[in-house]
Amino acid sequence: MKILAFESSCDETACAIVENGRVVFSNIIASQILTHQKTQGVVPEVAARQHVPKLLPVFNEALEQANLTMDDIDAVACSIEPGLVNCLLTGASMASTIAYIYKKPLVPVNHKLGHVLSCMLDNKDNFVYPTIVLSVSGGHNELYLMQSPTDIKMLGSTLDDAAGEAYDKVAKMLGLKYPGGPEISRVAQNGDPKKYKLPYPLPTQKLNFSFSGLKTNVKYLIEKLSKESKLEDFRDDLAASFQWTINNNLSRKLVECAIVNNAQEIHLVGGVSANLDLREQIQNRKPRNMIFRRPMDFSYCTDNAAMIAGAAYFVAKDDWKNPGEALQI
Repeated sequence: MKILAFESSCDETACAIVENGRVVFSNIIASQILTHQKTQGVVPEVAARQHVPKLLPVFNEALEQANLTMDDIDAVACSIEPGLVNCLLTGASMASTIAYIYKKPLVPVNHKLGHVLSCMLDNKDNFVYPTIVLSVSGGHNELYLMQSPTDIKMLGSTLDDAAGEAYDKVAKMLGLKYPGGPEISRVAQNGDPKKYKLPYPLPTQKLNFSFSGLKTNVKYLIEKLSKESKLEDFRDDLAASFQWTINNNLSRKLVECAIVNNAQEIHLVGGVSANLDLREQIQNRKPRNMIFRRPMDFSYCTDNAAMIAGAAYFVAKDDWKNPGEALQI
């Protein structure tokens, strides 16, 4: 089954074609990063307006890159939740229009489900279950127990900020560009991750996350250090210390959860899964016989339509009435 999907939940306008939940024929992403760098974050109405002129071009390019026509497509999909409402509406309107014109079934997909299943894209391996999935990005931060692509239970989530949001806000405090994750990773390469001791977030809860306190702690530390020296003098060390602390928290909770649930595999997905330090910490912490997977391509980490098309295959195959049912949300 070949599915063409649209993704527009935030600031990426995307269209992709995926076969049987795994084989990616095309994955087109039109980014708005340069626009939102001006405001150091996403302005919802600006993002929604920018989606409109990009939807038709990414649709045409997805078909062209895949060397297919709409006659070859079996269904059309789109992300419908969660996300910025007006942004979601632009993609959903485009998808429903295309589905109506070409008489294709329309498959609504939960954006989070797309991330959870994103390790399957371009991967021919037979996955072993149970699997624990850590999905972490700017808008969400959860742990899932996956028994199969259609049997997924959320075990824990963030109580306030997601890790990606904390990265963005700390980067802004450090005078770095948006998005914050790549910028902190860049300057952290020149810093000492053990220079500043920061608190371990939410130590008493094994399945939930909280990063607002860590973010506040960094803010006060910057104010203190700024009285003694210039930001440039301590920025790299503080960025490295922050990155190590937040990734230590994420990796420890993921691996501990996997061990408790006798998981055969652990998956890291979402925008923050592109962080190389986080990948390394998980790899070094996990038991030797436990399989560690992350998306096969960096483009499958951030918001993209391939993950929506991939998830749509399992939604359609299982005939879920509620697109959030698989995540029990």
